[in-house]
Amino acid sequence: MAVLDRAAGQFVCDFVGRLPTTDTGKPFRLYGWQRDTLMEFYSTLEPDGESGELLRQYQYLYLEIPKKNGKSELAAALGLYHLFGDGELNAEVYLCAADKDNASIVFRAAVFMLESAPWTAKMIARGELKITKSQKKIEYRQQRRAENGGTRWVTVGLMAVLSAEAFSKHGYKPSCVIFDELHAQPNRDMWDVMTGAAGSAHQQPVWIVLTTAGDDPDRKSIGWEIHEKAVAIRDARQLRGILAEGGDPRQVLSLRDVEEEELPRAQAALLERDESNWLPVLYGLTAMYGDDPEVLEELDIWDEALWYRCNPSLGEHLKLRTLRLEAQAAKKSPAAEKLFRWLRLNQWISVKAVGWLPLTLYDKTQWNRPEWKALSAPLRRQAARDYLAGKKCFGGLDLSTTTDLTAFTLLFPPQEGLDTWAALFWAWRPEDGVLEAEQRDHVPYRDWARAGFLELCPGDMVDFTMVEDAVARAAEVFDLDTLGVDPYLSRTLTPRLMERGINVVEIPQDMRNLSPAMKEAERLIRAHQMLHEHNTAARWCFGNVRCAVDGNENIKPMKNRSTGRIDMTVAWIIAVAVALLSAARPPDLAQALRRPGFSL
Repeated sequence: MAVLDRAAGQFVCDFVGRLPTTDTGKPFRLYGWQRDTLMEFYSTLEPDGESGELLRQYQYLYLEIPKKNGKSELAAALGLYHLFGDGELNAEVYLCAADKDNASIVFRAAVFMLESAPWTAKMIARGELKITKSQKKIEYRQQRRAENGGTRWVTVGLMAVLSAEAFSKHGYKPSCVIFDELHAQPNRDMWDVMTGAAGSAHQQPVWIVLTTAGDDPDRKSIGWEIHEKAVAIRDARQLRGILAEGGDPRQVLSLRDVEEEELPRAQAALLERDESNWLPVLYGLTAMYGDDPEVLEELDIWDEALWYRCNPSLGEHLKLRTLRLEAQAAKKSPAAEKLFRWLRLNQWISVKAVGWLPLTLYDKTQWNRPEWKALSAPLRRQAARDYLAGKKCFGGLDLSTTTDLTAFTLLFPPQEGLDTWAALFWAWRPEDGVLEAEQRDHVPYRDWARAGFLELCPGDMVDFTMVEDAVARAAEVFDLDTLGVDPYLSRTLTPRLMERGINVVEIPQDMRNLSPAMKEAERLIRAHQMLHEHNTAARWCFGNVRCAVDGNENIKPMKNRSTGRIDMTVAWIIAVAVALLSAARPPDLAQALRRPGFSL
């Protein structure tokens, strides 16, 4: 029989309240939902079956909540409580995450709290707390009498960081394990190691999971498994209360779609899934409405009342104005809407790939000077090149061999005679198999070749010599600052281009290198500050782009998830990445000295 000891929960709340938050440096002011969660988790006790001593009933706290609701700071504060506030001798607190960067977030918050609070700063000064930042380790120490009559420091508590990238599978005796962003774990290995029999060495071990929803289209991750478990435990307790009052069991999310004849069996199965040592606390669309895509699609996600139900810290830690601005952007882009649903409304995402920018935006940003409007496509293409001759530009090259397009883009920044950014396109594909390719891709490659939008290379592969010559000719006509290349397939072509005097830089096709460029391109295109020449093949590629989006709101184009070829847009993005690199590098003194009128 559970016993409620409110003093036990209040002690934890008071401990947390004496620590400063990283955003203000002022004492932690628990929000209502945080206080309620801590009071229930730490106040609910039950007698030990052997000694009769009252111990915590709950060992697992599962908290699923959108980003920016104060999750990481609460994790840091609870980690410190279990390090030296819970009274556990030889405490071992582990901060677990998918990678070193994520694992460090909670650790850095804990260090800030210890160094900033006067009372813990004194503990550091006295040597009771020892922080080793290089090893991401905090030790709680006590002085003990040594054999020689003096004293020595003995470590009686340890907080350490573990990532899925580097952890041993043996030797842990945790008193507290904190999983940050469980959904991001690459597999179940760390969860199994840290939750198996690892806590049996301590009297009141706890496992605290603080996570947002995940991007898991296959629903096979450990994050989704534990989410489903937490939902089932929550719903089992809700069902028990409804049945006790004679209510309708279909109020419970897990039973809403069960057939009438299956309802008794489903109720019994759900009640069996309750586990008394778990406390699940879930916020968000999937937690409230389930995982049916049609149901989630019908929700009015722009309803601010819904935002408050998903974000318990909205109006306090998270500002309403922030969500309103993000909602404005989310209405304009499938990728931004996905992020809004995922990170702000805590919806588990079913598809990793989403669209980038609407095709109408591409159409509205076509570069078309008045004197070109009456020209045919080939003449307009040449007129654009004549106008930009001699002007500074950055290049992007995306290579292929057979089915994909090989694409080359030149991107001209604003300069004398050019008020906006402007993009020019080149593309190649093999001539052999073009009829089959037209039937497969549903586009007129041969018509595009006749219009000058791309070139057909004789044979069944793209002729890199044609590509090399085109880049070299462009470097002669325009002031090509730097050419960015995808490292894949470019290792033989790059030395040849450099021999012809072209400055080449590799742009790896990953989130870190492409996300800033995609975001900058989106910003400029939306502001109509980045224009492009008329090219129907490039327009098709632009409309095909699907993006991968991660939990840190990074994006990159995905060829394997896009609806058709996207190579011309990828080359464009590479050119933007090169422009960003150029803007970040220090000025070239030799070039500056050659400029007319240069002076220090």
